[in-house]
Amino acid sequence: MAEDLRKMYKTIMDDHFPPAMEISFVDGDKRQTLFYEKVVWTIDDVIKGLRYGENPGQEAALYKLTNGNLVLGEIQTILPGNHLASDAELLQSGKHPGKTNLTDADNALNILRYFVNQPAAVIVKHNNPCGVALSDSLLDAYLKANMADRVAAFGGCIALNRPVDTDTAEAINMQYAEVVVAPEFENGVMDIFARKKNLRVIRIRNIERLRTFVGKRCVEFKSLIDGGIVAQWSFVPEARSKEGLRHAECSYKGKSYRIKRDPTDKEYDDMLFGWLVESGVTSNSVIYVKDKVTVGIGTGEQDRVGVAEIARDKAYRKLADRYCFETYGIAYNDFKDKDKKAKIDEKVAREKGGLIGAAMVSDAFFPFRDGVDVGIREGISCVIQPGGSDNDYQSIEACNEANVTMVYTGQRSFKH
Repeated sequence: MAEDLRKMYKTIMDDHFPPAMEISFVDGDKRQTLFYEKVVWTIDDVIKGLRYGENPGQEAALYKLTNGNLVLGEIQTILPGNHLASDAELLQSGKHPGKTNLTDADNALNILRYFVNQPAAVIVKHNNPCGVALSDSLLDAYLKANMADRVAAFGGCIALNRPVDTDTAEAINMQYAEVVVAPEFENGVMDIFARKKNLRVIRIRNIERLRTFVGKRCVEFKSLIDGGIVAQWSFVPEARSKEGLRHAECSYKGKSYRIKRDPTDKEYDDMLFGWLVESGVTSNSVIYVKDKVTVGIGTGEQDRVGVAEIARDKAYRKLADRYCFETYGIAYNDFKDKDKKAKIDEKVAREKGGLIGAAMVSDAFFPFRDGVDVGIREGISCVIQPGGSDNDYQSIEACNEANVTMVYTGQRSFKH
């Protein structure tokens, strides 16, 4: 059975999807058609597109938009020819990419587009970021993103917004990664990556123009179990600067409530960084960030208190693993010295998992104060959330009691 499973992962699926696809939107005698072309790559003399879909046994195809322009109301789609993940240039790939490789790369770019002014690294696993960081150098951004969740980063997709240098390439080669995406690769980098023959190295030149994708929309399609399709515009975060945020305030039973403390510039930076990362996180989600680095990412939970606790618990576990790996060169879960592990645990507990002074980010409002209380108990200094709950006054009171500041985005950021 195990051998059959291993063979299944190595098997290239047949692809019966046609070379072109058209999708038309019809309103009376008005027709708007989007034209797509299937993407294929030649690897070891095999001409093929996606290796398989989400799982072996599922045929899949990648199409890129080549013509047409959909306009609905005052919104129009991204014009044809402005390709990112749908026009991936494979510089190295021991085997054809699968659907999850492309969707991971795409969601990494979805986040990366908002951080063009600084070197940035986004590591995505199972279509969720596990580490995101900004820094003054690409190497430092990558190292911080990787150490934010070194365990989850194993086998992930690494997206970088600057040409990869040899130092960064050597650091990437220290771990197992499935995909590396960047706008360019400096001399000597591909020789370093060649040591990992199954590493998919993808050049996407439009990463250099990611700024032009901010605020742009595409049409998203979701297929239902019966073959039905839900079409929607893609999400665009409206709050992308501190001018787009407002101090938390509300009225309840005739009484006005308002946050007492203004955010500092650093808190604004962290809250905005976290809010833009949040746009690429599967809801229901809460994340914590500090110094423009993710500290704990909670995803896909059904209740907001639960996901705040999951993100908190992950922050503690990931920091313990980081300290253990940095000090002893071994994963925390593999470390057998109980006394030394106890000292690591004590240090992490004192630092509250690195959450002291962190920003708490929520993709939807807190129904009650118990959600923000999770972060407040860990020493967070600020909260960013959409606002709009009937009980917003509870969250405001909780923050004021702890001298924590809070801002509203006025926009929910669900991602399913």
